[in-house]
Amino acid sequence: MAQQVRVKNIGLRGVTVADSKISFIDGERGVLIYRGYRVEDLADHATYLETAYLLLHGRLPTPHRLDEFTAAVTARRTVPDFILDGYGRWPGSAAPMDVLQASVPLLALADPEPEARTREDMADKALGLIARFPTLVAARHRIRNGLEPLAPDPSLDHAANFLYMLTGNKPDPATGRDLDVCLILHADHTFNASTFACREVVSTRAHIYAGVAAGVGALSGSLHGGANARVMKMLLDLEDVEDIEGWVRETLDAGEKIMGLGHAVYQTDDPRAKYLRAMGARLGRKTGRPWFEISARIEKAAVAEFERRGQTGIRPNVDFCSAPVYYLMGIPPDLMTPVFAVSRVAGWSAHIIEEVFAEAQDRPRLYRPRAEYVGDYCGLMGCEYEPLSDRHE
Repeated sequence: MAQQVRVKNIGLRGVTVADSKISFIDGERGVLIYRGYRVEDLADHATYLETAYLLLHGRLPTPHRLDEFTAAVTARRTVPDFILDGYGRWPGSAAPMDVLQASVPLLALADPEPEARTREDMADKALGLIARFPTLVAARHRIRNGLEPLAPDPSLDHAANFLYMLTGNKPDPATGRDLDVCLILHADHTFNASTFACREVVSTRAHIYAGVAAGVGALSGSLHGGANARVMKMLLDLEDVEDIEGWVRETLDAGEKIMGLGHAVYQTDDPRAKYLRAMGARLGRKTGRPWFEISARIEKAAVAEFERRGQTGIRPNVDFCSAPVYYLMGIPPDLMTPVFAVSRVAGWSAHIIEEVFAEAQDRPRLYRPRAEYVGDYCGLMGCEYEPLSDRHE
């Protein structure tokens, strides 16, 4: 009898695990679509809240619906006092992503009915998360620096209000719009690690807060959202380096990685990168700071060096391009991943709603992969238990 061969898909790369109507990527052509719309069209014409509405509800809002949605988000930007009080007692050295992840279950505690019974109810909870994420990030940043948190300004839109609460200064319209576009570009990206974490958790019928907390935790990793902070550290380290081209060659010769280059999906330019490059160039000229120029030199030298070595298709990813943009906006490196979460919470929420309320044939009932056991094996009955007194080093 022929022995059965088991095929392992390490990391689930290329494995389709569910249907989704939310977003689509064509990595070979550099295409990203939200609910049927090219991300470029949304970045050129929409706002972040309009995009969030699209992700949550599956259609672009009418002017009336967008006004209602925007008003609801604006009205729910405040967070419970007990969370802000706690921020003052938490260790000042705590990583901002750890603080944000710990804050999401606290929002659940403040919700008298965290379990959603209908799609509409869960969309309303998602709206609350979208509204409060900027406030959580900004308030904790100010408190850890000995400053009073600022109340949200209802006269400012979503992105501009976040920058105001973070820095204490109302941004100029161009910078506010730039951040709003950044939030659009990061709002969803199919079944990446954090989105899959959200969906896997709520497939157990855990509530939306548990799912989003899992997404924040996954995003915090250096191979996912945490990469942008490492990119910025690299740029700061290279501020006084004259020979960027030589540094690129030496880094690759040593077998080391250049942070922010390459992507698990895109084999060509990430469609989001051109917007971030344009922002970086504009902000660099405005501030006179060098970090976008450094990143552009690294990109040019690295792409040429990879091609010289026969490695084609390696291009900067969104983390490489967003790091100098955020830094030039006054966002410190350790808040870059939380800003990513401020955007992605809309996509996470849309996927959670789809996971819970989609028709059964569109999704698994419960994610339950298998593992190949390669540990100790003493037959079908297991190893014989050895009494504690008989065990020796």
